[in-house]
Order: sequence, then structure tokens, then C-alpha cells
Amino acid sequence: MTETTEFALNSSLGLTLVVLFGIAWIIFGWYLGRANKTHEDFALAGRNVGLALASATAMATWVTSNTTLVAPQLTYQFGIWGMVGYSFAALGLILFAPLAARIKKLMPNGYTSGDFIRLRYGQLAWWAFIIISIIYAFGWLISLGMAGGILLQALSGLDYHIGMTAILIICVGYTLFGGLRAVIATDFIQALIIIVGVVFIAWYLIDTVSLESIHQEVSSNHPQLLDLLFPAAIMFLFNNVFFGLGEIFHSNVWWSRALAFKGKVAFKAFLLGGLLWLPIPIVTGFIALAAPQLGIFPPSADMVGPMVAAEVLGKAGAIIVFIVVFSALASSLDSLLAATSDLITRDIYHKKINKQASDKHLMRFNGYSIIGLGVLTWLICLPQLATLGALLNFAGAFVASTIFPVVLGLYQPRLRGGYAAAAMVVGTLSGLAGYFLVGFYVAALVSCLVSAIICAIGVWRCRTVFDWQQMQEQESNA
Repeated sequence: MTETTEFALNSSLGLTLVVLFGIAWIIFGWYLGRANKTHEDFALAGRNVGLALASATAMATWVTSNTTLVAPQLTYQFGIWGMVGYSFAALGLILFAPLAARIKKLMPNGYTSGDFIRLRYGQLAWWAFIIISIIYAFGWLISLGMAGGILLQALSGLDYHIGMTAILIICVGYTLFGGLRAVIATDFIQALIIIVGVVFIAWYLIDTVSLESIHQEVSSNHPQLLDLLFPAAIMFLFNNVFFGLGEIFHSNVWWSRALAFKGKVAFKAFLLGGLLWLPIPIVTGFIALAAPQLGIFPPSADMVGPMVAAEVLGKAGAIIVFIVVFSALASSLDSLLAATSDLITRDIYHKKINKQASDKHLMRFNGYSIIGLGVLTWLICLPQLATLGALLNFAGAFVASTIFPVVLGLYQPRLRGGYAAAAMVVGTLSGLAGYFLVGFYVAALVSCLVSAIICAIGVWRCRTVFDWQQMQEQESNA
């Protein structure tokens, strides 16, 4: 690793960029938050988000540390299938489009994904779902906090803990002041930054290094990265499809958006957001293939993307890389803070602890939840226990188990809560067994398969039919 690569930005410039971004986003969040008068305004932006903002927030939220740091990491490790496999995660957004329309129809006044599971399947399934959701949310929050530290460390040599702390403070700040309204508005700006920045970095890399020289270097010295029959990479591709579906189908990040989008916007927004997201992992992943040609061998594989881009583009390029990746991280971290705090406020505090809480009290508790999530994430991020790829794929065992209970719960009236709960619990445990006994690239596959089998048995054995109208009536009184 060359000195230029290691310190493409000096530490003071890196810190200055963080401070400037932080001040700008927090002031913007405070400005937007002035329009929040009720808890519904804070949690769901008044349920009136239009197509442009809706599409941008869907795309920007899905462009996260996965896309900007982990896609290059997995391309560096798995080659062609690494970046192509990550692009298949766009199926999550695209296939969620009809589900979002169905959610809006069934639950026009709903707040969270937990509301749906509780009303559709009952308490046992709700507990299984909430535990899975909270574990996944913390896994994603931790990966985003870690990514902020890794980004600054890779570009400027600034200590990991400073970058990690900075991005958490910034995102907690403007989410706390503005709620989902601020999250969606900043996502729109961040989406524009991400698209323009990623395209520029890829174009400049190809123009400077050339596709021919990259291909020659990789095929000569690292041929397995171009092997389309690389077994682990193929397993990763299919595993990532189900991981992505599970991430989106279960997560309150996406349910809150479906419920916040106005009218029939949800279907179009998720479809467009998925199509906009599709090429981004391929572009960011491709960057990693240039690492051997440039003589870059990062100390940690999840640093390879920023280090290659900074090496090729120099100091100006490092600033662009910083802005793009920071925007990607912030667009996901703020969304996750907002959605997870809504889940804690609505499903746990309001429904289980204080059923008589006033609207003003719920808004205040929602804010406390955001702060608490930020502090707890910071504490867990301190040791930097794993690489981003390993951490994220651990969560695949949990979320993939929810795919069939969610989809069948929305469309199939003959699945009861006991089977849904068993599918989530047994599917998760099976996926974790696959993770530890085989590898991270099978965790989601095993979890989804076991969950699907249990759900199929449930549909086959169940004779009672759920009344969808009953759920709407219960929801209005919930």
C-alpha cells in the first residue's frame, strides 16, 4: 500500500469535511422538522410523500455501506459474481413494489411492519418478528457506523473511532430534529450526489487505467475472479438474492415508506428506485478489480473501494469518494434510526408498556429512542469486531426467514400465526447453523428454504380463512 493511497486526504481536511457536512445536514433537518406537529408527521411525514421524493429515498436508502464498501470487498474476494450478485439485490426493491401497494391497501392507517404481523398472525409471531427485526436493525446500524470509521481511516488515516462517532452524531442529530420528513428530503439530495459521483469515478477509472489492462492483470494473476463457475461465488449470488428480499420485505424501513407515500405512489416509487439502484453495485464493485493492477493490497478487504478510487483520482478524487460514500451511509443510517425508533415507540412502548400515551408523549419518546439507538450503536461499534461483509451476511440468517411469512401473510388467508412463528424461528436457527458450519454465503439460502417448507405445510394444513376486512377494522381501533 502506497503512502499516497493511505493518506489521500490529510487528517485535518477529512475532519473538516465531516464537520461541514454535519452542520449542513443538522440545520437542514431542524428546518424541515418545524413542520412536524403530530407523531404521524414525525414518523410518516404526514403520509403525503410524492413520486420524486419517494423514488429517491427508496434508491438512496438501499445504496448503503453494502453498495459502496461491501460490493467492492466482495468483488475483490469473489470477482465477477461479487458485483453481479450484489446488483441482484435490486430485486428486493422491485419485488417489494406490488407488496407496498398491497400494504397501503390493507393498512391505510398503519404505522409499522410490526402492526401487520400482530394483527395478521397474533402475539407469538409478533414476538418472533420483533426480535428478528431488532437484531437485524442493530446489525445494519453497526455496519453503517463501522463504515463511517473505515471510510475516514482509508482516505485520511484519521482514527476509525472519530469517523464512526462523527457519522452517528450527524445522523442522530438531523433525524432527531426532522423525523422521516428530514430523512426523505436529505435522501433526495444524497441520491443525486451518489448517482453523479459513482458515474464520474467509474468513468475516470476506465479512462485512466483502461479496461484492457485491468482484464489482463486479473486474468494473468487472479483468474479465479473472472471464473463464472467459482462455486463459493455462485452460492453467494443466490444467497444474496434471498438476503436482499428478506432485508426489504420484513424491515420497517421500507414499510414506513410504503405507508408514508401518498395514494398509489408506492408501487411506482419502489419499482423506479430498484431500477435506478441496479447498476450501482456493478459500478462500485468494478472499481475493486483495478486493485491488483494498481498494486493496492488493503489491510482490510472492505477498504478496497475507497483506496482504489483515491489512488486513481488523487486528492480531488478522494474528496469526491468521501462525499459519495458519506452520502450513501447517511441516507441509510438516518432511515434505519427513524424506522427502528418507530418500531420501538409504536410496537413496544405504546402497545405493551403505555397504551394511554398521548400523541405529544409518543413524539418525545420517539426522540429518546433515536438517541438511545445512536448511543448503543456507538458502544457496539467501538471494538470493530468484524468486516462489514461478514457482519451483514450474519443478519441474512434472520431476515430471510421472514420472506414467506410476510408475502403469504399479505396474500394468502390460510396461514395461521403458529406456523408463521415457527417458520421465522426455525428458519433463523437453520440459517445460523449454515452460517457457522458452511459459510456466510449459505445462511440466507438455508433460512429461506426451511421457512418456506414450514409455511407450505401451514397453508396445506390450515382450514380457517383470515378476513382482511377484519384487519382494517382492528387497525382503526388499534
